[in-house]
Amino acid sequence: MMLGMVGLGRMGANLLRRAMAAGIGGAGFDRDAAAVAALVAEGARGADSLPALVALLPAPRTVWVMLPAGEITEAALRELHALLAPGDTIIEGGNSLYKDSARRAAEAAAKGLRYLDVGTSGGVWGLQRGYCLMIGGEDAAVRDHDALWRALAPGEAAAPPTPGAAGDGRAAQGYVHCGPSGAGHYAKMVHNGIEYGMMQAVAEGLDLLRRGPFPAMPLPEVTEAWRRGSVVSSWLLDLTAQALAADPELKEYGGVVSDSGEGRWTVDAAVEHAVPAPVLAAALFARFRSRGVENFADKALSAMRKGFGGHLEPKAPDA
Repeated sequence: MMLGMVGLGRMGANLLRRAMAAGIGGAGFDRDAAAVAALVAEGARGADSLPALVALLPAPRTVWVMLPAGEITEAALRELHALLAPGDTIIEGGNSLYKDSARRAAEAAAKGLRYLDVGTSGGVWGLQRGYCLMIGGEDAAVRDHDALWRALAPGEAAAPPTPGAAGDGRAAQGYVHCGPSGAGHYAKMVHNGIEYGMMQAVAEGLDLLRRGPFPAMPLPEVTEAWRRGSVVSSWLLDLTAQALAADPELKEYGGVVSDSGEGRWTVDAAVEHAVPAPVLAAALFARFRSRGVENFADKALSAMRKGFGGHLEPKAPDA
């Protein structure tokens, strides 16, 4: 098998590296020639255009598009539709709106192509830790790529087993077939909405510790202790403790917290389906508020975003 990757940014490049480390051949294309050259130096085959990338891949081809949601992804898919042959597979792993994924699957099917929407979580640590993969599309296409999912996912050793867990074992390895086209990106959308809520809870708690009745509260030590045996232990807490250990006042961070769009779509879906989601909505609105008056909680949110995704928020002009 050979995987063609379109988009060699923080996620795409490391996805290709992890696949190659598992013995899967890799080829990559990016408009940044330096990004392509870096992967070629590590054993991948490089292309300077989408037609050149497709020409490198043996049939039936698998092309993974890892680009920002929106027109840049749409343009790449349109071009691939003209370049690929019936039976080839397009995997779309960006943070796209699930309704767009369902439409794109129908457009690909009309040309005899298979389309899988794969919500991908793991951030800048995915190369080492593995990626959580939430997959939408036809079951046959999903199963035909099981070797790829196993290569990218953390594997069963990454977490203790859940007693009585349902499923066929794929979820225990870190990847799950969520349902038909669109289901993978829908699961990733809700995942990101939950992420907003969890991050907001940690950030507000830290602000309360810092500004409460014990002003000398040692936040780095408290969060480090919470990592061991606490019911709130998590990867987000790990990243927060790491940031506080390096800078207890989080002076590096301006506290202006961006939102990727997935949080907004999650709240939109909650309204559309009349599902109460007050915590997720409040966490999104808190990010909007962060673009006004800075506080410590917002700096903690910025620290977490940098920790898992490599996002360093710009400081406000007067910060």
